[in-house]
Amino acid sequence: MTTALGSHPGLEIVEEQRRGGPAEILLEEAADAELLALGSRGLSGVGGFLVGSVGLAVVAHAERPVVLVRADEHRTEDAGMPWDAARHRPVVLGLDVAGPDDSLIEFAFDAAVRRSTALRVVYGWNLPPYYTYGLSADLDLRDEITRGQATALAAALAPWLEKYAAVEVMGEPRCGNAADHLVDASREASLVVLGRRIRRSPLGTHIGPVTHAVLHHASAPVAVVAHG
Repeated sequence: MTTALGSHPGLEIVEEQRRGGPAEILLEEAADAELLALGSRGLSGVGGFLVGSVGLAVVAHAERPVVLVRADEHRTEDAGMPWDAARHRPVVLGLDVAGPDDSLIEFAFDAAVRRSTALRVVYGWNLPPYYTYGLSADLDLRDEITRGQATALAAALAPWLEKYAAVEVMGEPRCGNAADHLVDASREASLVVLGRRIRRSPLGTHIGPVTHAVLHHASAPVAVVAHG
């Protein structure tokens, strides 16, 4: 707390202790909040978070953005770079162009604006099964599919490039597992932004396989934005 006040002397901090289950209390508080931040210990000096049952439950059910930050995030892994320098690294957005959500994209652009940095938009896609299993070796077909995916990503971002003209945007459609690409990108990111579709079921931790993998392996803080 002292560190936070030293870095942000004008920040009002209200401390509160409540009795009850941690996940339930955090979800109640998140309902009236703009954003919920959770701390997590890193995985023995390597990338990723130790996300326990409370963290997973909150991420799975909160309808406000949830940001997970490693307890040692004020220092980065590379040569002890201070946080105030690392924060200018790009924001990374993981995007599914089949159903891009406006609130998710806007959150990522706003995060880039606040950090005065660029936005990397990573879109992972896969080749059709018949190509993957070697039933086609048509390189022209692969190039055509690649161009089509790049066009789809550009179309999804086009309205936002005009709205946020001052933000440098790098669209990166990549063939292969989306989680792997996002984890790789997190090593040079100040924040990774992912979406989670809201589900009303009270059971389970419905955060999706990509988000689940990135939470456990990303090197940077991860924001999970719930959307309808």
